[in-house]
Amino acid sequence: MNTKDKYPLLEINLNKIYENAKIIVDKCREKGISVSGIIKGVNGMDSVAKEFARAGCAHIASSRLEQLTQLKEKDFKIRTMLIRLPMESEIEELVKFADISLNSEWQTIELIEKACEKEKKQHGVVLMYDVGDLREGFVSRKELIDQALHIENNLKYVKLMGIGTNLSCYGSVKPTSENLNKVTELADTIRELIGRKLEIVSGGGTTSLPLLFNGDMPSGINHLRIGEAMLVNRDLPDLWGTKVTGMHQDAFILKAQIIEIKDKPTYPIGELYLDAFGNKPIYEDRGVRRKALLAVGKQDFMQEDRLIPCDEGVEIVGGSSDHLIVDIEDSEQEFKIGDVIQFYMYYSPMLYLCSSRWVKKKFV
Repeated sequence: MNTKDKYPLLEINLNKIYENAKIIVDKCREKGISVSGIIKGVNGMDSVAKEFARAGCAHIASSRLEQLTQLKEKDFKIRTMLIRLPMESEIEELVKFADISLNSEWQTIELIEKACEKEKKQHGVVLMYDVGDLREGFVSRKELIDQALHIENNLKYVKLMGIGTNLSCYGSVKPTSENLNKVTELADTIRELIGRKLEIVSGGGTTSLPLLFNGDMPSGINHLRIGEAMLVNRDLPDLWGTKVTGMHQDAFILKAQIIEIKDKPTYPIGELYLDAFGNKPIYEDRGVRRKALLAVGKQDFMQEDRLIPCDEGVEIVGGSSDHLIVDIEDSEQEFKIGDVIQFYMYYSPMLYLCSSRWVKKKFV
């Protein structure tokens, strides 16, 4: 047992994050696409932001203004982007600590203009166009064009940086050349009306990368907002069938300590009703098997089915707020109390683990 480390522990390999980011940034650059590195999934860790910047990201971006504020207060030089539409309550801080924001409401943009005037500072906006995912963005092309022209012709401090869209988040709509062509066609229309190219025509995030690697990305898309692919790199190969040579899937490893080992039935004993979260799980009766109880739980990672045991023969059974149950019956390793079991992960556990104050973080 390693007595130096405290558990549960999230081990973060910064060099692997850098190498992932470098591969993505370079491949995007070959197609004339810049990348904003998204740090919301790592709770705004400045160490990760530095690796994204070192890899060549054009901006560091987050949905949480507080995370961008922390970077600016540490004299971080790279431009920052707020990727959630600004709240009225944060407009003053937005102007001070973010260089660019995504927007879709004229009232908010007018408030940004007033705050910029007060600070004597410019702020860039990207107008969001909803092509079907039904989260943020203008639905009407005309309304978006009118707003773009208003910003370009009438506002002194707010600058029209470009337009963008979001896909595969709320509505699970797949990025395609067809829906992204709607964005590029709209960008062309605005360019003709204002007499200049838009700096940003943003085609979404990680889920748009398959189009890039398959050669189907519309040529007018020149910007992507990438987080997951550069951090855990699970979605592209596992969900989208796109494997990129040289990318790491083990930049984040959860280490949890065993607090109990017992041979127990696999089917609960007694009248079944609800679990701690109000769900009715389905159990399979596999007889009595050897199980280990780990001191980490859903409060730390939320979805145990998005964790991947590193050791062969270890199988996740389930969990509660503060416990994770694993089956070790088929493992060749002789586990004992105090041993540590390790897990790779998908994006959602990484997000929760990075934000949990109860999980120690270790950079390697």
